Amino acid sequence: MNFLAHIYLSGDNELIQIGNFMADGIRGHDYLNYPSEVQKGIILHRAIDTFTDAHPIFRKSKHRLHEKYGHYSGVIIDIFYDHFLAKNWNNYADESLEKVANDFYESLRKHYDVLTEKTKGMMPYMIARNWLVSYASIEGLSMILFQMDHRTKNRVAMHESINELKAFYTDFEEEFTTFFEELQVHCEEKLAIL
Repeated sequence: MNFLAHIYLSGDNELIQIGNFMADGIRGHDYLNYPSEVQKGIILHRAIDTFTDAHPIFRKSKHRLHEKYGHYSGVIIDIFYDHFLAKNWNNYADESLEKVANDFYESLRKHYDVLTEKTKGMMPYMIARNWLVSYASIEGLSMILFQMDHRTKNRVAMHESINELKAFYTDFEEEFTTFFEELQVHCEEKLAIL
């Protein structure tokens, strides 16, 4: 799952959201250097990634892209799944996506001192381009994939995966919906024991 799902699956705790959001850049036991609620977010992020990578539905989605995009097929599906979460946001949350996104951006500003350097560097671009809301449209998704290409020195032209998204749109959306129901339950159980 990508940024939006990680934030959403963290519940209402700002520090758990932040830990979950920035966990990719935190290796091994380095998470212990953060406040306890941020640590919970990092642990939750790792649990989400483990669950996702092993899940047969996610693997099915990923397999559809693997021949062309190789290792990056999982990254692309993470982004596609965030698209379906954003597009269908009202099915999952009472507050609007715009409000949740703005609240999260404000939370990043408020807790700037606990952010990783990588997160601090990415934050201005994320907020200026409103990535979390951009996921909801194909145009916004194209922009995000194009930016991913830039960050990965255009190794596999991820922006071209929009073609596969359009060609298999219904399949991807149905896979996301089923998978995400299971992931939500998994995260609720994980949060309850953290």
